Amino acid sequence: MDLSSKTIGFAMCGSHCTLEEVIPEVARLVKEGATVIPIISESVANTDTRFGSAQKWKDELLRLTGRKPLSTIVEVEPIGPKKLLDIMVVAPCTGNTMAKIANAITDSTVTMAVKAHLRNDRPVVLAISTNDALGNNARNLGVLLATKNVFFVPFGQDNPQGKPKSLVARLDLLKVTILEALSGKQIQPLLLGYNPVA
Repeated sequence: MDLSSKTIGFAMCGSHCTLEEVIPEVARLVKEGATVIPIISESVANTDTRFGSAQKWKDELLRLTGRKPLSTIVEVEPIGPKKLLDIMVVAPCTGNTMAKIANAITDSTVTMAVKAHLRNDRPVVLAISTNDALGNNARNLGVLLATKNVFFVPFGQDNPQGKPKSLVARLDLLKVTILEALSGKQIQPLLLGYNPVA
């Protein structure tokens, strides 16, 4: 299976330190021939950080996809009734967004996009980036691991000594995760080992 006939919703949440790593994956999907519909959270749409301005990310997504990023609940709601997407990606998926999806809270652009897409019984891929995935958010991770049509990019601890509850997805595995999810399969292995720095 290739991606040339697929329409991918690509939602970016406010793990601002991860956005620079995500942008090349958007470019890669476009290069593979996919139609990519960019979606950004309120945080990405409105917050300037040391990692880049909100306008920088909007401009970059427009340049790569040829489409202005969707950034409001009203703009993404038609994803469901119009069946606009083959698959939805959330990368980076923050702990806040993960918790909301797990608990059916639809109060943001990204959570509405996910809810709208899931109603069509189609796959959602989450690429988590959160400091509390093995803390209070572990229960939400567990819920989503057992949720139909929700798939994860393989993840591991990025800094076990400094941030022992943090998990980050391996973004270089995003494309293969998408291909597996389109076939209804979770890529394996899901949990990645940690190689300590000598």
